[in-house]
Amino acid sequence: MIFVTMWRFRQKATKQMLAESVKLADQLPKEGIKILDNYWTLGSCDLVTVAEAKDEKAFMKALLRYGDVFSTETLVALNREDALELFSNSQQERKEEFCQEKRG
Repeated sequence: MIFVTMWRFRQKATKQMLAESVKLADQLPKEGIKILDNYWTLGSCDLVTVAEAKDEKAFMKALLRYGDVFSTETLVALNREDALELFSNSQQERKEEFCQEKRG
């Protein structure tokens, strides 16, 4: 599963906070979480991370460690091909249900 997380420092960032966040990030691969990319941003959040994990529970467990330093908002994402396939399958299922209702 792909996760997009927007991070906001809870207070003004210090060198110690940055060092702690790097230390925590180093633990992520050991928990099966792969960081695909990080972006420092301007605006409503300070950092955006795109990561991959086996499921929501694994990702949430890792995020909880950052609670003292960051507030977060995480989105679950699908790549374009998977989203189109899901949409196509959903449309087909609805069409089949509609036809069954008409017959029944």
